Amino acid sequence: MDSRLRYFKPHSARIEKSIADEILYSLDCKQKFINSKFFYDSKGSALFEKICKLPEYYPTRTELSLLESLQDDLQKYVKTGCRLVELGSGASVKTQLLLDVLARYDGPLEYFPIDISDILVESSEQLLATYKKLHVTGIIDTYEGGLEFLKRFDQKKNLVIFLGSSYGNFTPKDGRDFLKTIHNTIKPGDLFLIGLDLTKDNHTLESAYNDSQGVTAEFNLNILSRINNELDADFDVTNFEHVAVYDTKQQRIEMHVKSLVDQTVIISKSGKTIYLKKNETIRTEYSYKFSLDQIQKLLKDAGFIILQTWQDEKNYYSLTLASRV
Repeated sequence: MDSRLRYFKPHSARIEKSIADEILYSLDCKQKFINSKFFYDSKGSALFEKICKLPEYYPTRTELSLLESLQDDLQKYVKTGCRLVELGSGASVKTQLLLDVLARYDGPLEYFPIDISDILVESSEQLLATYKKLHVTGIIDTYEGGLEFLKRFDQKKNLVIFLGSSYGNFTPKDGRDFLKTIHNTIKPGDLFLIGLDLTKDNHTLESAYNDSQGVTAEFNLNILSRINNELDADFDVTNFEHVAVYDTKQQRIEMHVKSLVDQTVIISKSGKTIYLKKNETIRTEYSYKFSLDQIQKLLKDAGFIILQTWQDEKNYYSLTLASRV
C-alpha cells in the first residue's frame, strides 16, 4: 500500500468460502455453535474494546500490567533484528509495549499481524503514526495459514505473541494441535509469548462475562447480526438472550445465545433453514482456564522450551515465554 505498509492475502478466496461453510456446518450440529473467531467484525471489535475497560473484566488490565513489568526481562531474550508477529491484530497498548522492547535496538522495526479480518488496515495505520521507523506486513489469513506463509517468507527471527487468553477458546484437543502447529512452523531460535487466564473462584470468572452494563451480552448477540449481514440471514436478535456460566469440572466459561421462543431462521445465501426450540442455545465461546502446571505441560508436550513465566500478585493471569530450539 506504501513503503511502510503492505498486505498479503494468501488464501483469501478460500477463507471467504470457508466462513459460510463453517457457520452452516456448526449451526447444523446437535449442539449448535458458532466459532468465537466470528465475534470480531468492526462492531464486535469495538464492543470488545469496551469490554476490556469494564471493572469486572480483569484479564486485559492484568495482562497489560504484566507486560509493563516484563519489558526489561524480555530484552534478555530478544535479539537485534527480531520482528514482532501477532496472532490477531491490534493497535492496543499491549502490542505497543512489545514494539517498545524491539525499538530499543538499532535497525528496522517490523510488525507482522496475522488475522482473518480486514480490520488489520485500521489498526496498522494507527501504529505507523506512533512508530516512525515501523514497517507493517499484514497477513490476512487464518493463524495456521499465516504462520505457514511466514515460514517461507524469510529467515529473520520472530517473537510470536498470542495474547488475551485467546488460546482458551480452543477445545483441549484443538489447542494441543494448534500449539504443535506453532512449534512446527516457527524457526529454531524464534520466541513464543502466550497469555493465559488462570483458574480462580467462580464468582470472579462469571462476573467477567456477565458485566453489569450488559456490554458482553451485546457483544455476544452481535455475532448473530454479523451472520445476518454477511450470509443474508434473518436472525431476530431480540428473540435471544446472552448466557455465560463457568463449568468448574471442565475449567471453562461457556458462552451461549439462548432462544427465547420456538423459531426458524433462514440463511438466504445458502437456502438453509435453521430450527430453534425455546430455551435451545447456540454456543458461541469456550474460554478455558488453566493452572500453571497445566500450562507448562501443554507447552512442553508441544515441543517448546519454557524460558520464563510471569504472573500477577492475585494469581489471576500468566504470561509464558517459550522457544523452539
